[in-house]
Amino acid sequence: MGCSKNTPFENDERLFDVALNSTKHGQRTMQSRFGNQADHFLGALGFAKHLDRTLILPPWVEYQWPNPKSVQVPFDRYFKPEALQDYHRVITMEKFMKELAPTVWPPGKRMVFCYQAREAFYKGGKKNDCNAKDGNPFGPFWDTFNIDFDRSEFYSPLYFDTTNPHEIRRWKERYDPKKYPVLAFTGAPAAFPVQQQHVKLHRFLKWSDFIEKQADEFIKDNINGVFVGIHLRRGSDWENACTHVGAGSHMFASPQCLGYNNEYGHVTKELCMPAEESIIKQVKKAVKRTKASTIKFVKQKESNPHVDLAILGKADYYIGNCISSFSAFAKRERDAAGKSSEFWSFKSIHDE
Repeated sequence: MGCSKNTPFENDERLFDVALNSTKHGQRTMQSRFGNQADHFLGALGFAKHLDRTLILPPWVEYQWPNPKSVQVPFDRYFKPEALQDYHRVITMEKFMKELAPTVWPPGKRMVFCYQAREAFYKGGKKNDCNAKDGNPFGPFWDTFNIDFDRSEFYSPLYFDTTNPHEIRRWKERYDPKKYPVLAFTGAPAAFPVQQQHVKLHRFLKWSDFIEKQADEFIKDNINGVFVGIHLRRGSDWENACTHVGAGSHMFASPQCLGYNNEYGHVTKELCMPAEESIIKQVKKAVKRTKASTIKFVKQKESNPHVDLAILGKADYYIGNCISSFSAFAKRERDAAGKSSEFWSFKSIHDE
């Protein structure tokens, strides 16, 4: 969504959950959901910047067992909105709905944007409509803010390609902020995985004090000195996903190590789910390389993926999964900080 240039805030991009087709609850599915949303967020941030519309920071979509509906977690619970201001104008959705929406985007004038009409899967759907609140997490997302839409707008054939000046110009000409003060999308105006030109925007994502404190306390209480952080994707859901290796040139976040044009190789099953012997071998080498004085494996007692990521970002060395968007989040954060990392079972053509 976004508001016009006549107000201090000019754009919000609604992000939604794009996860593996898994019905399981728990840390693994939460990892993939958050990782995917983070990729979309970076793309939406870049899109808002190029349209010169203020980004309204959407809450993070989570599925908290046994709640049957998605839960919307405020953006600032995990990240600092003020850090994003160094790149572009932002405002939390909670603040926008409370302070600006009543005048800039009042009930009765709320339009939702989608590429083309979306067929409803549940009763009550309309024809030739975005059906923006159809299903989960869509309905619960908008209901969190008591938002109902009065009409739909199909933006086809426009596309959110921020590398194309002509495309950005078409967006601005077609949707003048004076006539369209808010752009509310049914889905993120961004691609997955995060596009190459948006990877660098991760440096503006800074953990909230709430997350930072937990990560620092865990390291202080459980780790003495230098440590290696690792992220492993195991389990039946991931194992099933890895059976699809070979179906295309890329898989999930694989461009982070293989390159966006596969200039550094192609996806393999070993890259997706490395063998135990490969894992042990790499961990031993990493421990030796970092000169870690104590060897022990530690993890949090309770699942908290966001704190896990913050800890991985602080590690002296990191090994992640090339295919995983969760691993990619930690890798981008470490790259922004100039820290060393590697991927399981990956050896680029430059190393051969």
